[in-house]
Amino acid sequence: MPTKYLIVTLPVQSAAGDSEASLWRRLQESISRNSLDTPLYRSNVLIEGLSFKIRKQIEDLERDRDAGSGTLAVDGVPVDSYLSRFVWDEDKYPVKPPLKEIVARILSRVRKIEDRLKVQAADYNSVKNQLKSIIKKQSISLVTRDLSNLVKPEDIITSEHLTTLLAVVPKYSQQDWLSSYEFFDTFVVPRSSKRLYEDNEYALYTVTLFAKVVDNFKVRAREKGFLIRDFAYSPEAQESKKDELEKLRQDEDSMRTSLLQFLYASYSEVFSSWMHFSAVFLFAESILRYGLSTPFLCAVLAPSPKSEKNLSSILEELCGFANSKYWKSEDGDHGDESHPYVSSTINVV
Repeated sequence: MPTKYLIVTLPVQSAAGDSEASLWRRLQESISRNSLDTPLYRSNVLIEGLSFKIRKQIEDLERDRDAGSGTLAVDGVPVDSYLSRFVWDEDKYPVKPPLKEIVARILSRVRKIEDRLKVQAADYNSVKNQLKSIIKKQSISLVTRDLSNLVKPEDIITSEHLTTLLAVVPKYSQQDWLSSYEFFDTFVVPRSSKRLYEDNEYALYTVTLFAKVVDNFKVRAREKGFLIRDFAYSPEAQESKKDELEKLRQDEDSMRTSLLQFLYASYSEVFSSWMHFSAVFLFAESILRYGLSTPFLCAVLAPSPKSEKNLSSILEELCGFANSKYWKSEDGDHGDESHPYVSSTINVV
């Protein structure tokens, strides 16, 4: 499907007579240099920007769940079909009010979507960031990460005299730990150390000893390059964290689905608003440029990148104005995009 569309109007009848040509030239100059279309241009940029933003959010969300993007549709049909078969929706935008009111109604619909999108996206990102934070704490180094999901009830011994500590041992020093920990104090339970987990840098071991020598054991372990993590095993706290993580996963999945549904629906609405706005823009510009008495033809074209320059020449030739040389002047006042015809570009991607 093409990614760039050019909506143009071409005059069916040309002006005649030197006086009319002279007036026409002055009108063209006023339009070009005084920027009569500035408010419309700014509004077009706003709608176009929101359309791109919605499309990117859809792509990002689909990528996060390893799924291909769904088909973007406008009013239930593919984008290219909607563009080529566009018909003004009088139910949404009655044509009797002044153009200013029609534009205001279009912008109002777009801004409401933008405001709602900001709120819904912020809520989703908040939950997503909370989930990321918890997962990150479970995946960082054993020196600082949360250990609760690595420890089971049977790994911990707690009694009136005995306690279990958790030691973080460098991955390549595990043999040193196993051969030395029993000698850090005489009140260490022999062969009590068990490996619970290992990552790329460290391994997590338990060790059981008498509670009265915990401080001395920590000092000796630190001298040997081993870290004893402060950890109090609590089944209730561990279950609470597990439930919190599961709830966040469910909330994140539910909110992502809801946000995606809203984004797909919003893309349809915003793109439709964009097309209606472009129709207003083209109509207003064509009246300014061609005059009230000149009928004009509107067409939707999908040029390939290589044919854009050639298409522009064809359109200029079809305009057939004797004063079209004005738009090809070399004084640089009108920029590279100045043409004798009216156009509006729709970049789908």
